Amino acid sequence: MGYKLKLDIFEGPLDLLLFLIKKDDIDISDIPIAKITEQYMEYIQMMKLLDLDMVGDFLVMAATLMQIKSKMLLPPDPTEEEAEEDDPRDELVRRLQEYKKFKEIADALKEKELKRKDFFSRTVDEETKNQIREDAKEIFFEASLFDLINALSDALNKVPEEIIHEIIAEEFTVEQKIHDILHRVLNESSVLLNCLFKEARSKEEMVVTFLAILELIRLKEIKAIQKRTFEDIEIMRNKDNMVPIDADEDTEVQS
Repeated sequence: MGYKLKLDIFEGPLDLLLFLIKKDDIDISDIPIAKITEQYMEYIQMMKLLDLDMVGDFLVMAATLMQIKSKMLLPPDPTEEEAEEDDPRDELVRRLQEYKKFKEIADALKEKELKRKDFFSRTVDEETKNQIREDAKEIFFEASLFDLINALSDALNKVPEEIIHEIIAEEFTVEQKIHDILHRVLNESSVLLNCLFKEARSKEEMVVTFLAILELIRLKEIKAIQKRTFEDIEIMRNKDNMVPIDADEDTEVQS
């Protein structure tokens, strides 16, 4: 594909662990370390496949998980006197609980900020007020990087192994997909991420589509949203950053 995506807006290793814990409804104080480590490594493999520049940070946590897993697999030393040993997971659990608490505080502050927008600090006509309230009826949540990777992984796993009798060279570029997706969401209010994956004719095209979506999110051109946690992801234009795609072209034509 020849495209390396640099991300500076997404989550880190602790966010991925919290995502996996929430996804499987796991007790944060009693983490099944072998299962979590396996799932964590699967996400790292997906990041390597996508050639994301943030993989290094996640490898450090992977090493920590492997170390904890190894300690838990070791049998107790029979030569030592019986004593209550520290759980190898304790430090990780403490870090996760502390991080989760800060995230909840940040989310609460963000929610207050959104609610503050419902107050009108200057004169607004009644029709505009009603329209604002109407638009605010449906609540969405922005999908995380891990929600997006999870959707891509599911889509790739559903693609059947093809028996290829004739090789046809197809070239997909992130730049072209960016253009295609922008025009798609310009003509439609939203499009399901799964639909974009289903329309792809190969796994390579799925990956290129995914990278184009990440780049558009980074550029604040689109939003990936969910109505509920772990539900289907919708892609829509970012109304705060809407600029007509062909505005420059139209200007040139008129001149």
